Amino acid sequence: MKRFLMATILCATASIAQAQDPVTYATEDSFDDVIFGLENAILDQGLVIDHVSHTGDMLERTKADVGGEVTLFTKADIYSFCSAALSRKVMEINPMNVQFCPYDIFVAQQPGGQVMIGYRTFPAGEMQEVQELLDSIARAAIGLD
Repeated sequence: MKRFLMATILCATASIAQAQDPVTYATEDSFDDVIFGLENAILDQGLVIDHVSHTGDMLERTKADVGGEVTLFTKADIYSFCSAALSRKVMEINPMNVQFCPYDIFVAQQPGGQVMIGYRTFPAGEMQEVQELLDSIARAAIGLD
């Protein structure tokens, strides 16, 4: 019984860790060009941007206050939005899919690095349709569609 419990915990931990790995795309485009492309790609899907989190600015602004010494990002923004139709579809299958809404795509650039765009992955099953939507938006934002 103890072995079974440990195996179950290890499998669950592996699934959680796997679900946390983001999908990212690097580009030579400027941060501002990627942001422009992302905004257009979201709007082209008929979606509304609910919120933009300027995470990079916040981290830099509070760096000294929290004892940080490293500039993590030159710029980093997270765009939050939702699809009423797709959200309803996945929540009718499993109401606990509410935890994934709104959906987020980030654009970030580390000092001296390329701009990257990406999103968190979702569990297998109905949430893969949301992941496909996010992938199509991220790819369109940098001209990979």
